Amino acid sequence: MIKTALYTSLLIIYCGNLNAQTDYEKEILTFQSDLNAEYKNPEESPLTLEEIEQFTTHTFYPIDENYRVKASFERIANPITIDFQTSSGVVKKYDTYALAKFELFGKPYQLTVYQSQSLREIPEYKDYLFLPITDYTSGLETYGAGRYIDLRIPEGDTIIIDFNKAYNPFCAYSPNYSCPIPPENNDLKTEIKAGVLSPISHRN
Repeated sequence: MIKTALYTSLLIIYCGNLNAQTDYEKEILTFQSDLNAEYKNPEESPLTLEEIEQFTTHTFYPIDENYRVKASFERIANPITIDFQTSSGVVKKYDTYALAKFELFGKPYQLTVYQSQSLREIPEYKDYLFLPITDYTSGLETYGAGRYIDLRIPEGDTIIIDFNKAYNPFCAYSPNYSCPIPPENNDLKTEIKAGVLSPISHRN
């Protein structure tokens, strides 16, 4: 009886952990599916009609929950306006909003989180934050000019950064877009093997 009860308890714990992991994987798979749907939609996609016909899916790193980190969110008291260089040479203005500090595989990192001056005037995006990054995979396994992560202003002093949701800017697929280039302070001195891979493999 004791062995049966112990086995049942362990099974419940195992199943609980399995369900939690499955829920997280489902969240990331939904993100990936939505991103693919965007690129298949002629009204949203940066791809040409011919490319849309050939497009099936982006190539992603395997889902790894280790790349979902809880960061301290330190709001910047006196924001600075940054002129972001872009892929087309057009300058876009962003304000520094906060510093996100976190650990990844036991090592500390810091990223600057930005807010678009134009987007915050749109009610739908007034709490939208912009996190551009590069890392040691940039130009090798991932897009050389970096990737983006969408964030929203949190209520408290922490924020979740999920690198499994890192995606390529539109200019990775078309020269018709002007995409901000991540600044040097957001170049992570590590490999971020999560999120979308190089656009070279965006078609099967």
